[in-house]
Amino acid sequence: MRVLLAFCLLFANPAHADEDILDQYPGSPLYSKPVEVIPHVWSAIGATAPPTYENSGHNNNLSFIVTGDGVIVINGGAAYILAEALHGEIKQITDQPVKLVINENGQGHAMLGNSYWAEQGVPILAHVDAAAEVEAHGGSILEGMQRYNRDKAAGTTIAMPTETFEDKRIIEMGDFTIEVLHLGPAHGPGDTQVWLPQQSLVIAGDMAFHERMLPIFADTNVKNWIETWETGFEPLNATYVIPGHGHPTNMDQVRRYTRDYLVYLRERISEHIEAGGDLAGSYYVDQSPYAHLDTFDELARKNAGRVYEEMEWEF
Repeated sequence: MRVLLAFCLLFANPAHADEDILDQYPGSPLYSKPVEVIPHVWSAIGATAPPTYENSGHNNNLSFIVTGDGVIVINGGAAYILAEALHGEIKQITDQPVKLVINENGQGHAMLGNSYWAEQGVPILAHVDAAAEVEAHGGSILEGMQRYNRDKAAGTTIAMPTETFEDKRIIEMGDFTIEVLHLGPAHGPGDTQVWLPQQSLVIAGDMAFHERMLPIFADTNVKNWIETWETGFEPLNATYVIPGHGHPTNMDQVRRYTRDYLVYLRERISEHIEAGGDLAGSYYVDQSPYAHLDTFDELARKNAGRVYEEMEWEF
């Protein structure tokens, strides 16, 4: 039944995920209870809203694979309390031990829960650039989480990854072949995808968005993100996609709201620059085709400004 429910979610038409809906899993720090997306691959889907005290910072997807010879967790979580809660859910599903945690990048929602997993003696794997991000900015990221999470931040410290990789790490565990990939520059430093070739499923991390607007950061290069998508991510031809945020879906949906959005925004900014427009005006380029996405109001203008700053040097 759980697999069937998840399968229906995968191929349903995308619906607007209201940022104001109540927590979906009362009594747990997790925003939602883990669902089995395909057999033995689970994900606790986070809120498609900014991190808040009410959602405990669980606004990304915390996934895990029950391999038959141990569990691999993808994302440490945004706080000790979330990692602990996820581990409690895993223990209800299987008595297999957690043998590895993979951080999808160096952002808080991917790595602040490392402190719990390190306490359990579980190895933590991240891309070298994500590890460098944690080392350079972990302290300020932690402080930001402590401000919104207050008492829920208890126990959370910065725990560095214990292992790093550069391009690919292949893991054979139980019944699974798991490819941990860095396909190239995309959303941020050290973006990591977890590819299950036998199941045709990719845990995409922040490479792919579809229910909420993607954020473009100061260190995001949109042109490179598009190239990485076209040369690395798209060729996977995955049947199932667990994005970094939002419900499991398929390649058509994440392409529409990630790659196609990035191309669209660059086109609008290009037109704006060619017409003599400045940075201030770039904030108002038309992004109405994407106005239904969660976090649109928080991010659309910022995204346009950052793409302008990137593209003004291309002319």
